[in-house]
Amino acid sequence: MLVCLASTSPARRALLLQTGIDPRLESPGVDEERVIADLERARGAAVSPAEHVQVLATAKARAVASRLAEEGFAGLVIGGDSMFVRGERVYGKPHTAAAATERWREMRGRTGELFSGHCVIRVGSGEPAEAEAVATARVSFAADVTDAEIAAYVATGEPLEVAGAFTVDGRGAGFIERVEGDPSTVVGMSLSTVRRLARELGAEWTALWSASA
Repeated sequence: MLVCLASTSPARRALLLQTGIDPRLESPGVDEERVIADLERARGAAVSPAEHVQVLATAKARAVASRLAEEGFAGLVIGGDSMFVRGERVYGKPHTAAAATERWREMRGRTGELFSGHCVIRVGSGEPAEAEAVATARVSFAADVTDAEIAAYVATGEPLEVAGAFTVDGRGAGFIERVEGDPSTVVGMSLSTVRRLARELGAEWTALWSASA
């Protein structure tokens, strides 16, 4: 069965490749800030982190699924979104070295929660069917991470464009002491959650494996 990832994230693609799935990549072209702003305006209240990532994951998957349906694609479209929360602070992508440095100084020795939204849509078998779910994982950072280590890590550029300014599948792994929950959630997508959602749509996990992956 064909699989399309509604994302151009190298980390999410690598995650699927490691499990034998070679996805097609499509940029969803979703204005994320506008989607959330419109929802909050309509409700008159802020959305929770769990709802935030789920709304965006669904918006991304639907945008790509709509385009692919027009070209006759038959398979699954997977959309995802992630957010890191510690206490009352929400940590998105820092984008700048200064922001990444500040966040790491705040996070060391502490624990936060990673929220990952998922939406899987089956296209090409009649009316599109979709399933969605949010996965979470708690991440604890080493307390002895030095300012020099933070500076060196930030200088690599790795933490600048990832939620929370850290990764568990790269240079940042050595600064993380414990992950509670599905480790792949921290990379950007819970594989166990994707497997369950695919099954809900009548697609077995093994049917997604590619001979070329």
